[in-house]
Amino acid sequence: MAKTEIRQTSFISGALSPDLLGRGDLVAYAQGAGVLENVFVQPTGGVYRRPGTVFVDGLSGDGRMAAFEQSVDNSFLIIFRDLEIDIYKDDALITTLAAPWTLSQLSHINWVQDASQLLVLHPDVKPQRIYINNLGVWVISNWVFSTSGAGAVWQPYHKFADDDVSLTAGAVSGSGIALSASADVFAGSHVGTRFQIDGKEVEIASVISPTSATINIIETLGGTSATTNWKEQAFSDVRGWPVSACFHQDRLVIGGSRDLSNRLWLSKIGAKFNFDAGTGLDDEAIYFTMLSDQANQVRAVFSGRHLQVFTSGAEWMVTGEPLTPGNIQVNRQTRIGSPTDRGLKPVDVDGATLFVSRTLNDLREFLFTDIEQAYQAGDLAMLARHHMAGPRDMDFDNRGRRLLLVMDDGSLAALTLYRAEKVTAWAKQTTLGNFRSLAVVGDGVYLLVERGGTYFVERLDDASFTDCSILQTSVTPKTTWDGLDHLEGDTVKLVADGVVVSEQVVTAGTVELVNPANSLAAGLAYSHIIEPLPPALASNNTSSATGRTRPIAMTFRLAETPALVLDTGRGLVNVPFRRFGIDALDQPQAPFSGDKKVRAFGWNGGAVKALWRIEQDIPLPFTLLAVSTEISLN
Repeated sequence: MAKTEIRQTSFISGALSPDLLGRGDLVAYAQGAGVLENVFVQPTGGVYRRPGTVFVDGLSGDGRMAAFEQSVDNSFLIIFRDLEIDIYKDDALITTLAAPWTLSQLSHINWVQDASQLLVLHPDVKPQRIYINNLGVWVISNWVFSTSGAGAVWQPYHKFADDDVSLTAGAVSGSGIALSASADVFAGSHVGTRFQIDGKEVEIASVISPTSATINIIETLGGTSATTNWKEQAFSDVRGWPVSACFHQDRLVIGGSRDLSNRLWLSKIGAKFNFDAGTGLDDEAIYFTMLSDQANQVRAVFSGRHLQVFTSGAEWMVTGEPLTPGNIQVNRQTRIGSPTDRGLKPVDVDGATLFVSRTLNDLREFLFTDIEQAYQAGDLAMLARHHMAGPRDMDFDNRGRRLLLVMDDGSLAALTLYRAEKVTAWAKQTTLGNFRSLAVVGDGVYLLVERGGTYFVERLDDASFTDCSILQTSVTPKTTWDGLDHLEGDTVKLVADGVVVSEQVVTAGTVELVNPANSLAAGLAYSHIIEPLPPALASNNTSSATGRTRPIAMTFRLAETPALVLDTGRGLVNVPFRRFGIDALDQPQAPFSGDKKVRAFGWNGGAVKALWRIEQDIPLPFTLLAVSTEISLN
């Protein structure tokens, strides 16, 4: 038998896929883990129990979250729900507005913010603006494109019919004028839409048949002869509405619509709702179609180093310094593709654009490389594919350099990213229920959670170590604490004046303490789990997780940790921390920082069995910095 020591000084590779249990030769193997659940990985390498969530509000149903930030100190949480939106500030509901999106449409909405408004899009719903008016009142209204002095609307136009289809007007001016088509053109929902005939605008007043309508003439026509030079407004109830938008080089960029899915429109410079192409001057609007050898349904447009376009089949770079009708260039960069069954906004992280692949199995990093002068799309989930359980929502929390992804299975994946130090660390987050949506608003991370058919708005809070919790204080010590109506009938963990006390069932919205306290934290339990990968043992110049091992001792380097529950092969044991003369039995457990050595016994004959496991639901802080394991080899 030989003795050896395994030292793990960081967890910067995160929880690796079980598919890698035979890849002890990977650098990531030595810095990874088998299970990381309900912990966050620090950019410096340690792992700590994730913050719990505090209860903000209850909702009547499911929804989707977005952030609206007027300024650094003035941020709002917007929750899209079935035909409504709720707006919160500082954890308080300030208003509810009627909205046009049904619950089934929320997975496909997209939005972009400029300084004063949130522009919201869905391919089947007229685009909306959400903003605060001059009276300080929240308003939701339709987009309104700019108009000329003559009443023409400067919006995108397109001819949806064949090139040889002609229109004939009965007069050059007036209202209720007959308009006929040489083929089927008109639908009942065309009423109120605009057409351009030889560059002059008319409005459909009524539809008589697919080839016959009446119009109100906005701009005097050039004649009454049949003409093939006509277009209709690109966005309408007939043709569908925009899919995505962003702002780039002082232009509003619209990416795709329901019926023109592979087309881009860029507004006039400095006039975000003016899409008049004019005569092609440098500052005028730009239209073009993304053509290639595959389908290119635009799913998102993003302003990065260049204008980036994410389609169902590929990723594109739009260049031009500045972008003008004369110098714009479109180049396909990669062929990954984005999902078509849901809308997932790409996220910027340190100059790279993160997006989910069409298969929902990859998280790609769209990054420009100076050497190749092109974009690459590396897969950040390559070593942790099991975490990609169908992303449905994502946002980046800059405070912890952490990308958060809500999954279809109700879990939440946390990916700590720090490219300069090669940190790509995945960890799974769970709760008593299902995560449904999230948004990072200012310095806060808000979550929409479904628990037993009830929906809650919750916020991650560093002072909480339970979920859906309340944090209360009282000047006068008391035993009866209320405010837990939202957890009626649930068993909750309790921390009174920093001491963990017996859990209780919430009755009539209250809990009753044995001893009076000045503060109480109460909420739903969750367990954090840390389990290493099986040891990679060297043999004949190779590395594999094989052979019989006997763990002798483990040394855990902890920081500000008052409790450690550990399994070294004989079940979970609460490792004692109390030190004579320092910790009193009736006082909060003093946090421990330093090395804690634990002896182990027995042989480990399983090639894929971890040597130890930490699993605890104690609602107190926990931080693990490093682990050293002494083992005997047979």
